[in-house]
Amino acid sequence: MTTAPDKPSTQPSWLKRGWPLLLLLAAMALVFGMGWHRYLSLQELALRREALRAAIADHRLLALLVFMGIYAGTVAMSLPGAVVLTVAGGFLFGWLLGGSAAIIAATAGAAAIFLIARSALGEALAARAGPWIERLRQGFQENAFNYLLFLRLVPIFPFWLVNLAPALLGVGFGTYLLATLIGIVPGTFAFAIAGEGLDSVIAAQQAAHQSCLAKMGPDAEKSCPFVLEPSALLTPGLIAGFVALGVVALIPIAVKRFRRKAA
Repeated sequence: MTTAPDKPSTQPSWLKRGWPLLLLLAAMALVFGMGWHRYLSLQELALRREALRAAIADHRLLALLVFMGIYAGTVAMSLPGAVVLTVAGGFLFGWLLGGSAAIIAATAGAAAIFLIARSALGEALAARAGPWIERLRQGFQENAFNYLLFLRLVPIFPFWLVNLAPALLGVGFGTYLLATLIGIVPGTFAFAIAGEGLDSVIAAQQAAHQSCLAKMGPDAEKSCPFVLEPSALLTPGLIAGFVALGVVALIPIAVKRFRRKAA
């Protein structure tokens, strides 16, 4: 007695690999379509700070978990707002608790997008890679930890790009996770500390805003917008410190190459 052969799966292989990416893209489209990403701004934080503080005082643990969930989702969906959320974490929970929560959430979100991108796109890119891409992959993989550490320490590279590029260049998940966890610590705590002192910044901006309104007259709202930008928190000294840390991360690569040339 013969048995009928198993029927091959009718589901395309790309769909098996790509459904998490499709789901993520759908979530991103929903967020942008509903305009929820506009809430990720320092202006919104300034306007709602008293209500947020009251809610946190009543349900601190739940509020912290919700904050981490929003943060991880923001990173996974590559939404512009991670810096604002880090500042908000320090502002609402204190720099140590808020910064620690941001580090855990950011690492979780970065891990999610890495795994999704590697599964959906990494294998296809590797199969179609030309010689120059293959050389780039090999060079990056050889010193993946130090390169990633540099990219994480120096906050001039978009966070979403640093999340995606290693997945497409074949970096191991363990290396990616460790470099991400270590690399985001200085910047996260720096912004969380800045967030803890945000009240004084908000007060100064509000005073300047009111002064401008009093001087400009009827059309003052257009001429005197109340603006709080995360870039204002990046002082030249802070940027110089991040760059110095990044250079330190690249020293092992430079030493390795010098030894190769000397051999």
